[in-house]
Amino acid sequence: MAKEKSKSKYVGVRMTKKEADALSDIQKKSSLSKTEVLLKGLQYFSDLYGLELEDKPSLSKELQTLEQDALHYAAEIKKIKKKEEAIHAMITELKDADRIIDSYHCEKNALIQILLAIQKQYNWLPKHILFWVSERLDVPMSQILNIATFYKAFSLEPRGKHFVRVCLGTACHVREGPKIMERAELALGIKAGETTKDMKFSLESVNCLGCCALGPVMVVDEEYHGNLVPSQVEEILSRYK
Repeated sequence: MAKEKSKSKYVGVRMTKKEADALSDIQKKSSLSKTEVLLKGLQYFSDLYGLELEDKPSLSKELQTLEQDALHYAAEIKKIKKKEEAIHAMITELKDADRIIDSYHCEKNALIQILLAIQKQYNWLPKHILFWVSERLDVPMSQILNIATFYKAFSLEPRGKHFVRVCLGTACHVREGPKIMERAELALGIKAGETTKDMKFSLESVNCLGCCALGPVMVVDEEYHGNLVPSQVEEILSRYK
């Protein structure tokens, strides 16, 4: 029976003990932090993927998952086509995520604040960054996904630069809320729940925005536009283009 490889962790990321020891050795001989060494290791792999090699390096199971997420991520944002480019883009964003995590001292209790900061920076929660947060904080991915799907502030799908919400709750519905939505869909060329191809706008309907007296209401990012008439919608959206 084959002996199982002993498992270890390096900056919260699970890998074989041999891999962790190798990274620790590199870190001791350099002026880099442990996280920087790990990210440089990932970059090393991505550089090799761009070469025509017969024997390309193998990744541990967890880092293979990260690589697969890179390809999924590339497809979602529709602007990165090559595997190595996708991994390079991910590494840059993991560095940004590290700065956010470290600013909260890697505290598990700050999970929601960390996710909010990531959401604010990217307009959504990329899976590879959630994986990184899970590893760094030692919090189960299931717990992170429960939070991300429970709160409306979070999105697990790419959102446009500007997030447009139109209220279709009772108070807004009787005040031509559906017509406001129709004009927004026409102006943006998308339906509710979709994002424009240039990634500038995402449109969503909501049941209540907590300001019924201002109905009908449309919110662009955090700016509220109340007491609307349909003819105002296109002009308002044009300000954000």
